[in-house]
Amino acid sequence: MKNKFYDYCDVMPMENLKEMIEKKAALMPQMTAFVYPCETGEMKKTYLDLKEDVDAFGAWMYSKKIKDKHVAIVGENSYEWLIVYLATVNGGNAAVAIDKGLPEEEIASLAKMGDVDVAFISGTYYEKNKKVAKKCYNLKDFDDFLSEGRKLLKDGAEEFLNYEIDNEKTATILFTSGTSGVSKGVELTNHNIAYEIVHTSMLFEPKGGVLAVLPFHHAFGLVVGILMVINYGQPIYINKSLKYVKKNMEEFGPQTMFLVPLFVEFFHKQIWSEIGKRGATKAFKGLMKSTDIMLKAGIDVRKKTYGTIQKVFGGNLEYIICGGAALDPMYVKEFRSWGIEILNGYGATECSPCTAVNRPYFRKDGSVGHLVPGIEVKTTEDGEIAFKGELVMKGYYKNPEATADALIDGWYHTGDLGYVDEDNFIYLTGRKKNLIILSNGENISPEELEQDIARDSAVKEVLVYDEAGKIVAEVFPEEDHLGNTAYFEKLKNKVNKGRPLYKQITRIKLRDEEFIKNATMKIVRYKNIPK
Repeated sequence: MKNKFYDYCDVMPMENLKEMIEKKAALMPQMTAFVYPCETGEMKKTYLDLKEDVDAFGAWMYSKKIKDKHVAIVGENSYEWLIVYLATVNGGNAAVAIDKGLPEEEIASLAKMGDVDVAFISGTYYEKNKKVAKKCYNLKDFDDFLSEGRKLLKDGAEEFLNYEIDNEKTATILFTSGTSGVSKGVELTNHNIAYEIVHTSMLFEPKGGVLAVLPFHHAFGLVVGILMVINYGQPIYINKSLKYVKKNMEEFGPQTMFLVPLFVEFFHKQIWSEIGKRGATKAFKGLMKSTDIMLKAGIDVRKKTYGTIQKVFGGNLEYIICGGAALDPMYVKEFRSWGIEILNGYGATECSPCTAVNRPYFRKDGSVGHLVPGIEVKTTEDGEIAFKGELVMKGYYKNPEATADALIDGWYHTGDLGYVDEDNFIYLTGRKKNLIILSNGENISPEELEQDIARDSAVKEVLVYDEAGKIVAEVFPEEDHLGNTAYFEKLKNKVNKGRPLYKQITRIKLRDEEFIKNATMKIVRYKNIPK
């Protein structure tokens, strides 16, 4: 199929998550919704199971007077986490999702910021966080809560079942990652989330199972990686820990994965490292050129030629939807050569989160995707990308000043610099707040330099910033290049070659530990740049 516009995917309409769960249970009751590891091996849950579990947990919550409350969820990715979330939202409460990996005092601070009344905490994190709310429940008792809820329903408790969703009410509070400042609580309504699911799904539809690895407390991991897939009606395998990702891919064989760039970069380096160990780098690059030429001629031999690479991902992987941070187009092209299409996307928590994504047969390398149908995009006079539409947040919780700064006449100002082409594909050039402004008045986007440096196989992580009027690149090298100043001096000269003097890196600093990162593995600039 030619790379051009084609009709949007047919998507099941719905107004809120309660309606979505009810429709799925009615239309495909015995189809698998979730698969996840358990003590006895593997547990499968159908769409009917999902609805019945949500209803039972919701009935139990109502019996405990958890109505019209702010409910925190703290814990690792799990089926239990999702049931608590769906029962909370479908019962008219607001779910406050908090990163379990944060320090205890920060979890407590976010709970206080979100006016949390009740908290559900996984067994692993319960003891450390059992005072974040007036009432805290340990999710190790999940089965008991569910059992009590089922009994309540059997005895005629119908209040939860009969609750009518107010689509304009806050359903979820998600905290921004805070890569350049203090976190804020993003309020998303039932309608925001439903609109996002329906309209973003019009651009892409998986045709098989999905492995969920991104954290559920993050908008991309929850709304796109879970809720959207439920609406598609495809099975989801829940990865409970990143150390099991490789094992889960081999066992489940996903057709689609939703990832952030760090995963893509890691897999890419691992693949080339294995090829390098065999002394086959040059030959393999030649092979890739040959199969690329054949593909352009309509002959696709990628599955047969690169079966060993595809086997790493379970043998069935066709698509990686990548978002959360910028991704070098080089990765897109090389994964395509191996028979795996990376569809780059873009968004923000404040937009529920997805606003653009490349499509399987309508894509542009270097772009962050085609605009989600039904919303508007523009660039401001100073080149900032802004969005308007029904997926834009209600505001920042109890923070009218920050809300007024971000929402201007209904337009959400992203802080990202870029442009939109004639086909409504969005391109990013940098981050407004990250711009390095030199004394000669020149503006430099550090992301441009970081991308060029990160392409080198010896670089694991890099951060570019201004230090006393000079451009500095701080690098965390791969293990076999730690402390190798001579190598990185040569790399600096290579990156600087052909650049205007004002865009050249003055110095490369080497570090011996990773940068501080947030939940989606973005480097947190303000915590890493020397004061």
